[in-house]
Amino acid sequence: MIAVNTVKIVMGSDHGGFELKEKLKKWLEKKGHSVEDIGCYSKESVDYPDYGAKVARAVVGKNRIGIAICGTGIGICMAANKIKGIRAALIYNEFTGKMAKEHNNANVVCLGGRTTRFAQAKKAVNAFLKAGFQGGRHARRVRKIMALEK
Repeated sequence: MIAVNTVKIVMGSDHGGFELKEKLKKWLEKKGHSVEDIGCYSKESVDYPDYGAKVARAVVGKNRIGIAICGTGIGICMAANKIKGIRAALIYNEFTGKMAKEHNNANVVCLGGRTTRFAQAKKAVNAFLKAGFQGGRHARRVRKIMALEK
């Protein structure tokens, strides 16, 4: 089954997000998306800031989106947001996935491998991928967020 609107997706995780990353990667590829896995590649302990930054740097300025996963999604989201041009959002259900795109035009979504079940993660990511940025008053707000980088 090939997805109608496929997108290049960059995925990364620490050890706490490894299992969820692997499951989501297979699911996304089955849907026809091109997925670049930038690590980690096992359950061996690694540092989430390294992978949040790697995902963010692979996304910024390119026609890609990122999915970053750590134990809770919180730390890797913080790390990704330190990279200029990134709007990373912690998502955990369909509503947060949809709003991350529609209202915040997120270019990286973050998940918790220890806090989000695979079925729920699929719904959240799918809602994000299906949504479109609404613009209007939300564009003004996103511009204000991006201005904070200056």
